[in-house]
Amino acid sequence: MCLAVPGRVVSIDHRADPLTGLIDFGGVQKQACLEYLPDLRVGEYVIVHVGFALQRLDEESARASLELFEQLGLLEEEFGDAWQQAAQQAGDAAAHDRVAVEHERSGSEAR
Repeated sequence: MCLAVPGRVVSIDHRADPLTGLIDFGGVQKQACLEYLPDLRVGEYVIVHVGFALQRLDEESARASLELFEQLGLLEEEFGDAWQQAAQQAGDAAAHDRVAVEHERSGSEAR
């Protein structure tokens, strides 16, 4: 299934042709074409379908939709490995930090 997913505009590349931007879909960031909304600004919410930002959306509606999509498992279906990979990377970073702290502790105890 291919969904129209709400996301927040993180950055816009005004030099790109076609106009593109980085969109944050609740933690997963992807590039999207912004040609249909050329006056879009960073921080605004849009609905993205097959890589094209098609319509502006207010923040409350975007957040409610993202929460519902997540509860239904539709974000995982739409983003596949990228969604899971973002969560794993966050977990890996936390594990790396714990190892570094333990290593630092054991080094200071040896002194």
